Amino acid sequence: MKVAFATQDLQRVDAHFGWAKNIAIYEVSPEGHRFVEAVQFDGDLEEDGNEDKLAPKLEAIKDCAILYVAAIGGSGAARVVAQKIHPVKVPQPEGIPEILDKLQQVLGGTPPPWLRKAMLKGQERTFDFDEV
Repeated sequence: MKVAFATQDLQRVDAHFGWAKNIAIYEVSPEGHRFVEAVQFDGDLEEDGNEDKLAPKLEAIKDCAILYVAAIGGSGAARVVAQKIHPVKVPQPEGIPEILDKLQQVLGGTPPPWLRKAMLKGQERTFDFDEV
């Protein structure tokens, strides 16, 4: 499962989604995690009501199941959720490696329902109606 982090320094979740200079993307499983890529954004990232600046960020995270942010606006959150990505707000800056370690442990145990659903992103759902 791919997980995205809104970050200014590529070390911590410390950025508002719309203002983030970087989105760090990792692949996470119960067995471990690995860095996939960092997508950098430049230009005017400050809050200005310009929703178009979210489009490249939404494109960058389209394959992710979870997005960790320091903050996210209402319309940004709605657009993230519409792509079946679960936004997680981190109340204070937190290291990406620590979050990855915690997430890996939860995946290896009994993940909560929202996380089990997020883990299914990108997988085809199959139903066998013959076994009723």
